[in-house]
Amino acid sequence: MENENNKKKIDIKRITSAILGLPLVVIVLTFGNRYVVDIFLAIVACIAMQEYFNAVSKETKPIRWLGYLSCIFIAFIHIIPEKVPNFMLNNFINLIIPILLLILFSTIVITNMRINFKDISFTFFGIIYIVTCIGFIAKIRGLENGTWLVWYAIISAWASDTFAYFIGKRFGKHKFSKVSPKKSIEGCIAGVIGAVVVALIYTYAVNEINSLNYSYIYIIIITIILSLIGQIGDFAASSIKRYVDVKDYSNLIPGHGGMLDRIDSLMFLSPFAYVFLTII
Repeated sequence: MENENNKKKIDIKRITSAILGLPLVVIVLTFGNRYVVDIFLAIVACIAMQEYFNAVSKETKPIRWLGYLSCIFIAFIHIIPEKVPNFMLNNFINLIIPILLLILFSTIVITNMRINFKDISFTFFGIIYIVTCIGFIAKIRGLENGTWLVWYAIISAWASDTFAYFIGKRFGKHKFSKVSPKKSIEGCIAGVIGAVVVALIYTYAVNEINSLNYSYIYIIIITIILSLIGQIGDFAASSIKRYVDVKDYSNLIPGHGGMLDRIDSLMFLSPFAYVFLTII
């Protein structure tokens, strides 16, 4: 009975957090210009990076300043291209990874091996995992009709999470993976179906409001793909937590855990969503 009551309390916390947090996301993504959105996502990335570094600090000593500095660059995704000539911008983009590696290995030399290869490996992964993926959300929002398109990524992630959680908890019989023992095959299927249904309803509304003609067949296909990728992203975040032996990345969002716990699937699918949505 006590276990059941605890589960109900968690569900209430999840729903309350969603009700309180979703309006902020809607306001920023719908009414904010692309610079406001970029700054908002940079702040989200910094919080996620902080949670990641705190988690892996049990195993290593991440180079925090470089991780946070990388997150701040998200705020300039749409400013830098306007201020820098194309040839300089292209060269900088080509050199981002080499520059990052140069800084990381230089840190080993400068600290006389107090920072080691394991430390820079965890730092490098965190930057690629968090900054690169969240950066694609900003790029989607910066597309033509990005105000509408970005919600396809969010629906694919959050509708999947919601349907998978509630249906899986009620009807889940077949466990999916030891990486996340509470997740079930039934929940995975429900997540995909739920995301498709919500995406189709959203597409109908967008087409009617904006006199657009987004293909329902195409939306079904990309939503299925993005939902599955997002669920793999959820497992990916869980695998990191299992490795460092933490339950949640933080308790920032009641009922959900940390920022990373809330956006893990959205982060993972956003690069793929960007590619699919540029075709639409």
